[in-house]
Amino acid sequence: MQASKAELVVDARHGTGESPVWHAGEQALYWVDIPGRTVNRWSPEDGHVQWHAPQMPACIAAVAGRPGQWLAGMENGVHTLDLGCDGQARLTPLAPVQHARPGMRFNDGRCDRQGRFWAGTMLMDMGAAARTGVLYRLDSATLQPVLDGLITPNGLAFSPDGRTMYLSDSHPQVQAIWAFDYDTDTGTPSNRRLFADMRPLPGRPDGAAIDVDGGYWICGNDAGLVHRFTPDGRLDRSLEVPVKKPAMCAFGGPALDTLFVTSIRPAGDLSDQPLAGGVFALRPGTQGLPEPAWQP
Repeated sequence: MQASKAELVVDARHGTGESPVWHAGEQALYWVDIPGRTVNRWSPEDGHVQWHAPQMPACIAAVAGRPGQWLAGMENGVHTLDLGCDGQARLTPLAPVQHARPGMRFNDGRCDRQGRFWAGTMLMDMGAAARTGVLYRLDSATLQPVLDGLITPNGLAFSPDGRTMYLSDSHPQVQAIWAFDYDTDTGTPSNRRLFADMRPLPGRPDGAAIDVDGGYWICGNDAGLVHRFTPDGRLDRSLEVPVKKPAMCAFGGPALDTLFVTSIRPAGDLSDQPLAGGVFALRPGTQGLPEPAWQP
């Protein structure tokens, strides 16, 4: 791949490709298509395979010590997923969620550096601009609400030392990225502050990843860009992808120096972005960090 030039990995045409996770042990990329209700896997050796789930998966994390099993924030709570040989993802309920109103589901989520799972909820009707979203921490088999008043929680990430937590709200009325001090012993965020105001910048803040230098990479949804912010909140660079709605990014590859980007395939005329909904790869000139697995 040419440096900083996006190349197509999978012409997936997914409605909402989300939650890419590089599995170092398998040297494979996993991700979900939310409306398509699928969990997907790609590797250079095996190509693209997928599993169908009985409800929409939104965010996933590998489960430590349990090969082939994943944790997923879905419509009605957090479940464990077993990916069968028959192309089906079998659910085992772990932690139910009490949504504020009907029509909600989980959205962005991941593990902190210690293996705690975090995920946020949203109302699927974004046009309602309802601040019903909640950021939860999974404590054993219970979802602990930590932050409420969100519309579309996104951009969850943790600094290399784990002591800073990042969170965005990608709704057009918000478009903010916040940073928090993070207590790695208790899993408690504090001192919420504005890290970056995306309103004057191209694209809404969507899913994110962290590099080895603490750079915060976030998809600029609607702008066809992936932005990198320095740890002090300065926009450092922006890389192009050939679709308007990049959704989330993740570092992967043998040296963790490839940035994989999932995307959204909207309805309507796609003549100017026929690859929308695909998975892309860039070489951003830096490396990422291994994605922590959930520690049950």
